[in-house]
Amino acid sequence: MNSPLPLSPFRITLLPLSTMKPQKKQPIGDKLNAGKRKRGGPAAGNVPSRTVPEVGDIEDLLPFTDGEVRSIRASLLEWYDINRRDLPWRRGGDGGEEGEDKGAYGVWVSEVMLQQTRVQTVIEYYNRWMLKWPSLHHLASSSLEEVNEMWAGLGYYRRARFLLEGAKMIVTGGEGFPRTVAQLLKVPGIGEYTAGAIASIAFKEVVPAVDGNVIRVLARLKAISGNPKDSVTMKKFWRLAGQLVDNSRPGDFNQSLMELGATVCTPLNPACSSCPISSKCQARSISEKDTSVAVTDYPVKVVKIKKRNDFSAVCVLEILRGTQESEFLIVKRPEEGLLAGLWEFPSIEVAKEDDSSQRRKAVDSFLKQFFGFDPRKCNIVLREDIGEFVHIFTHISLNIYVELLVVQLKDKTHFLRKQTEKNTSWKLVDCEALASMGLTSSVRKVYSMIQKFKQNNLTPQKQKKLG
Repeated sequence: MNSPLPLSPFRITLLPLSTMKPQKKQPIGDKLNAGKRKRGGPAAGNVPSRTVPEVGDIEDLLPFTDGEVRSIRASLLEWYDINRRDLPWRRGGDGGEEGEDKGAYGVWVSEVMLQQTRVQTVIEYYNRWMLKWPSLHHLASSSLEEVNEMWAGLGYYRRARFLLEGAKMIVTGGEGFPRTVAQLLKVPGIGEYTAGAIASIAFKEVVPAVDGNVIRVLARLKAISGNPKDSVTMKKFWRLAGQLVDNSRPGDFNQSLMELGATVCTPLNPACSSCPISSKCQARSISEKDTSVAVTDYPVKVVKIKKRNDFSAVCVLEILRGTQESEFLIVKRPEEGLLAGLWEFPSIEVAKEDDSSQRRKAVDSFLKQFFGFDPRKCNIVLREDIGEFVHIFTHISLNIYVELLVVQLKDKTHFLRKQTEKNTSWKLVDCEALASMGLTSSVRKVYSMIQKFKQNNLTPQKQKKLG
């Protein structure tokens, strides 16, 4: 890159927003994204890998018979009562309308956390969340920054923002927690799956809830090899799931399907001999007659889209003032969009072929343009390229080059452009404050690299002087 990129402060961030294609705002993890839920493993990309036998055309697929419905309901509920995992969000409320609302809130939080995240990881986050915000009203009174701090490490931060926005909307409405799918779908971030889960589990509405585990179970029961991300196929799964829901225990039944997919009917190693409904499984029946077909061929496996490679230069600017402790410049992302409201070190998109000198020129131009800070006019104590690493996003492989820039200044703020209290886009923080903030995993990785560099390359005296 021969000249700095003409970027704005709302585009230059740890993940350059200019690399991201505009996306239509939609509920996280619901609808077609349900196949990505981590309870039972990965689901689907876009291109089928091979063709496997399917029982009839997807449009003409026969529903379950009345006898099959009764048998599947009874077998799954009996199995679930014995084998269900003891998870904190399954313990429900304390009875009554208030208890139901509390139980619904817990189900909502857990379902949002479980999107793209494994159960064992979620348990710890869920317990800490409920300890801090035990009710919807507690959450509604918090700030986005507080929520992001609690969410740090879970990723997909838009989920946390939707939880907060939804809580504020429900509390402001003054009508209590929405109790039906129709009402729940009006809440920001709640889509078909999450609405079905909350309504059936907390309020016993007889509705289905179709996530990746349920898709897998149904695909094998009916030998549906179609791409689960296809809209026609997805609608079929919802119809089949709706047919099976137990009228008296809808929440337990929906959870039994999910539990079966997560623990028995798994993506790669299904325990068919332990499955309570294996006698109804057409995929198993086909595989027993044709050895070239496996139960795991359903639903169809698809080739994942190749990730795009992007490149970013991150500058950790550390400021020394006399004998006081050093401070770091961090930048706030905009309140809308990717990683909304999160703090990170200044960074800029660069080209793959850019060398260290070109990256520094781009960083210097950015710091001068948006903060009024010119490194060439400061007493530079240290400036080093620390290293690089790759951070993986859903569709992007981001190569991050990390630089440490330490400067000595007499005054705290004269070098930074002033900002209003209502429009704070940057701030200076010390090591202690930085450690307590809700930083993304990539930002924490950058800071960890800086600390490791200091320990390995600086004298104890210089380490003490620096943060």
